[in-house]
Amino acid sequence: MKKRMITTMAPVTVAGAREPEPLLTDLRELILATRQTVARGVNAAMVVLHWQIGHRIRKVVLREKRAEYGKEILATVSKELAGGFGRGFSWPNLSRMVALAEAFPGERIVTTLSRHLGWERQRKDLHT
Repeated sequence: MKKRMITTMAPVTVAGAREPEPLLTDLRELILATRQTVARGVNAAMVVLHWQIGHRIRKVVLREKRAEYGKEILATVSKELAGGFGRGFSWPNLSRMVALAEAFPGERIVTTLSRHLGWERQRKDLHT
C-alpha cells in the first residue's frame, strides 16, 4: 500500500465551513484501501473454508462414491448447516464445495490461489 502524507490546512471558521479536502481525501483513500484489503482477506478465507467443507464431505461421506447415498447426506447436512448458518450452505452450494475439492485436491493450491482471486467490489460500493 502506498503511504501518503497528510497535509494540514489553515483552521476553518464555522461561518465559512469548508471541508479540509486534502486531509479528507487522504482519509477516504486510507479507509477504502483498508476495506479492499479486508475484503480480499475475507474472500480468501471463505474460499479455503468452502474447499475444506467440500474436502471433508468428499473424504468422509462420499468416499465410496454411492451417488444416492451422497445426495441424501448432502441434503441432510445442508438442512442442518443452512438452519444455523444461512442459505450459503444449500444443497447446490455444498455440491459446488465438493466440486471445488475435486478440482483442486490439495489445500496448499487452494490457499495460494485464493489470495489471487479478484472479487473486489467497485469503489462506489465500498461506501455503503
